Amino acid sequence: MNTPQPPDFPELVTPAEVAALFGVDAKTVTRWVLRGRLPGVRTPSGHHRFRKEEVLRLLERAGAVR
Repeated sequence: MNTPQPPDFPELVTPAEVAALFGVDAKTVTRWVLRGRLPGVRTPSGHHRFRKEEVLRLLERAGAVR
């Protein structure tokens, strides 16, 4: 079940979701983070997550979203 988030909390997406949007492997997304090409956050358990609005902005810059 999707729980609505308060408006001041950004929607976060997983490396697999980012990979699907860019058409790359999830490990590529992790390498982008480690190289500083993709801003992300880490969960308390150490997993990478990404702010959906930042990912969509990057897609727009790459010309993948119109």
